[in-house]
Amino acid sequence: MPANNTTFRRRLSLSVLGTVAIAVSAMSTGYAETVRTIKIATAAESKPLSWGAIGVEPQGYEPDLLRAINAKLPQYKFVLEGAADIAQETGLATGKYDMATGGFYIAPARSKQFLIPATPMGASLMKIYSRKDSNLNDIKSLVGKKIVPVTAGGGVYKFVNQWQQENPDYKVTITASSAGVPYPDRLKEVQSGKYDALILPSNLGEQTVIDNQKLNIQASEPVSINNTYVLIHRSDENQPLADDVNKALKELKADGTMDKLSQKWFGEDVVQYMK
Repeated sequence: MPANNTTFRRRLSLSVLGTVAIAVSAMSTGYAETVRTIKIATAAESKPLSWGAIGVEPQGYEPDLLRAINAKLPQYKFVLEGAADIAQETGLATGKYDMATGGFYIAPARSKQFLIPATPMGASLMKIYSRKDSNLNDIKSLVGKKIVPVTAGGGVYKFVNQWQQENPDYKVTITASSAGVPYPDRLKEVQSGKYDALILPSNLGEQTVIDNQKLNIQASEPVSINNTYVLIHRSDENQPLADDVNKALKELKADGTMDKLSQKWFGEDVVQYMK
């Protein structure tokens, strides 16, 4: 075989290999560029809904559900970071975070400020916690009773005051406090008789405290039910993200994933209450 033909073939082979390598590299680079990192603020101190401060891997119902969403959306890489309540919405509004979860209800102001996928993440079940012999099972039964003070401007405070406006014939006295007493201590205050009842969403792990500490406390049926949602920073870039998250949430509700995670973290099925 002539030497010049051999040299030509070698050059051709190297050229083809080089072209293939460049093409593969371009494909790999292009794929990497399609994976968008999504920074998410999760509640730092709301066990079992979500907990884990900065530097600690978030755990709980919402972090697990976010990971299940991400598994369905490989075009994104979710990075979760625990944040204080006030820092979540502030960071989301400024664009520090792309998404936030923390048992958020829909409110007119939030709907204007953020993108909110229509499918909820779960449901917040407001319940009355009282001693088993008290027979306090609805808001009307709390007339004349001592209720553990609640966070000023919080969901419970707003709910009871709204109920009072709608039911003016019944006087339920509830006081606001900024003391920030942990809910396990609040349950003990009901157990001791200092207060007659405590009103709280059931997704904070109250039943686990009651069982572990063998408290003579019972929970009522839900007296108020609110869906909880993912909040997304409002931008044109994030509209496809909101659509994708909504689709994934629908699928996770339909395939039973939400129910399994609810049973795992709350010990009850909250999906059945989702509106």
